Amino acid sequence: MPQILIEAPQGIGDEAKLQMVREITAAVDEAFRVPDVRVWLREYPPGSVAQDGRIGAEPIRPLVFLEVPELDDIDARRAMSNRISAAIAAGYEGLANTAETLVLMNHYPLEYAGFGGRLLSDDPDAVEAMRQLNHR
Repeated sequence: MPQILIEAPQGIGDEAKLQMVREITAAVDEAFRVPDVRVWLREYPPGSVAQDGRIGAEPIRPLVFLEVPELDDIDARRAMSNRISAAIAAGYEGLANTAETLVLMNHYPLEYAGFGGRLLSDDPDAVEAMRQLNHR
C-alpha cells in the first residue's frame, strides 16, 4: 500500500526509469515490508515548473512524496530516504538538480487509510503487520 509520487522533469529514458522505480521500490520494501508498493511519475516540461517565482530559470529540483503507513524507526526512514535520493539522482542525471531533491514522508495511522471498502485499522492482518513493523 505505500504510494510514492515523483514530481520531476520530462526526458528520462525507459531503462533509467525502470531501474529507478525498481530501486525506489526496493528501498520502500526494505523499510516497510508491506506489499503493493506503487510509484507514480509526474513529469513536467521545464516551462511548466516555477521555482522561486521563475519559470524555467534553473534545472527542476525533483520532489518525492511518500504516502505510507507509520514507521517509527528513524534509521529505516533515513536509509530509505537516502536510497530514494540516490535512485532519483541516477535516473534524472543531467536533467534535474538532483542535489536538491526533497523527499516528504506523509505517515498515516491505519485508522486514516481505507482499502477495499474498509479502514485498514479494521483489518487484523494490517494491524499485526504494523505492530511487527514498529516493534522490531
